[in-house]
Amino acid sequence: MQHRALIVGVSGVIGSALAERLLDDGWQVYGLSRGKTAVPAGCASIIADLADERSVAAALKDLKVDRVFLAAWARQESEKENIRVNGAMVSNVLNALGGSLEHGHVALVTGLKHYLGPFEAYGKGNVPATPFREEQGRLPVDNFYYEQEDRLFAAAKRYGFTWSVHRPHTIIGYAIGNAMNMGVTLAVYATLCKQTGQPFIFPGSATQWHSVTDMTDARLLARHLQWAATHSQGQDQDFNVVNGDVFRWQWMWSRLADYFGLDAAPFPGETLPLEGRMRDAPAQWRAIAERCALREADIGKLASWWHTDADLGRPMEIITDMSKSRKAGFTGYQNTLDAFIELFDRLKAERIIPA
Repeated sequence: MQHRALIVGVSGVIGSALAERLLDDGWQVYGLSRGKTAVPAGCASIIADLADERSVAAALKDLKVDRVFLAAWARQESEKENIRVNGAMVSNVLNALGGSLEHGHVALVTGLKHYLGPFEAYGKGNVPATPFREEQGRLPVDNFYYEQEDRLFAAAKRYGFTWSVHRPHTIIGYAIGNAMNMGVTLAVYATLCKQTGQPFIFPGSATQWHSVTDMTDARLLARHLQWAATHSQGQDQDFNVVNGDVFRWQWMWSRLADYFGLDAAPFPGETLPLEGRMRDAPAQWRAIAERCALREADIGKLASWWHTDADLGRPMEIITDMSKSRKAGFTGYQNTLDAFIELFDRLKAERIIPA
């Protein structure tokens, strides 16, 4: 049986990796996006405004799929607005497809803010002890992830499909124009340091510098999404998803510096956010792009300083337990340093950063 999949957020770091994997496995893939970024080759593009119920309904009116992957969100000014907008996005898609999803499967990607709380309450209050486990449940705070889950669960009961929820840590992957992309952001930062002579300073907190942590390669997340959507052990379950190795940033930072031919600056002993230090970066990047014939001169489409600052500035240890997936039969693994290097190599090959 050839599966027919709809990927919501197909042009993002998660959606792109998932589309490539499913297409390689012979799936028929449709990608729903705002149409601002090209979809992966071989994927049928569907354009709609996810926040507009009528737009989504019109775009999906005649679509027949048996698997849906929800990997999109729209950042708002407050968590209450995040809940309203991002919850509606889930309902808009699932209501538009309706009964055609009976006996199908819908996968929702959220993240570790399930355990940490939303950006405006990030790590405040009683954060669960690490490593994070699915059994720890929800925090008593507003969180649009919870709203999206509840909309998913309600639609599953109404329309008769199975579901899965996937919670990655910080994602490494190839996507241009993505708002949550540490891998590309660090590649751009390292390139700026190399080209302008700035020191390659770790911008995050002492806790992140010294603590053990983990990450998620978008390609491994794609494998996990496909596994849950095609195996009974993945149905009606929530899962953490990380690479399977652990590291400390004090070790990783010097390895990233080595790749770019930089000296890793000593840890300054305080958090030095990138967003405040990169005010001259747009003009610097335009000059680098012209000099090195790069494909993208607009640094705003490559680097997400605020998101990388949020991840690396956390004041608490973040590490994730994968036992539930392992027991259910998913044994995927990805070395995180290799993930960075393979991403950087691709960015060079695609002329996003200088070779």
